[in-house]
Amino acid sequence: MARARGFTLIELLTALLILSLLALMSYRGLGAVLDARSHVSRENEKWQKLANFFTRIETDVRLAAPRPFRVGPGEALVPAWRGRAASDADGGLNPRLEFCRFAAVAGEGQRRLGYRLNDQQEIELWLWPGLDLPAEVQATRYPVLAGVAEFQLQYLNNDLSWVDVWPTQAADPPLPRAVRVKIVLVSKEEIVRVIALNL
Repeated sequence: MARARGFTLIELLTALLILSLLALMSYRGLGAVLDARSHVSRENEKWQKLANFFTRIETDVRLAAPRPFRVGPGEALVPAWRGRAASDADGGLNPRLEFCRFAAVAGEGQRRLGYRLNDQQEIELWLWPGLDLPAEVQATRYPVLAGVAEFQLQYLNNDLSWVDVWPTQAADPPLPRAVRVKIVLVSKEEIVRVIALNL
């Protein structure tokens, strides 16, 4: 009678070693896939928030109204579009860009709004409840984009030159021809968008 032959101990140990190496490689591969997936998800979220911000500011800019406003009864008119230089250090009392906007939806009146980079590296949207309000009426501030290292704005004048403030002189029209928005994220990406105004 023939004896049944099984695996030797060496063969079993070799098979176990090969299986454990395969398991280790598949575990490391799975870990790399999960890490890549997490990174792609974070990047996708960052770029989606950036796209939402540019959609918001572009909508606001295209609805800009050439209407000056007052900050108190009997006060002088403030230009319809007021762009301040980045070097204007006012302790966060004023937005970097401030302008009047037509209603975005039916039933909403004209609004005054502004944008500014705050100390927490967030771009804030400032919304006032209306136009021609007393100086003590403060804007409500909403963070619209986080993780911003620089927020620069330039305005296209009638000579087709970019300027850092608007208006530059009393003869300037109420609104610039276009706005160039430059954002540098804390992750070092630089994004520039030019938005033409509906004149």
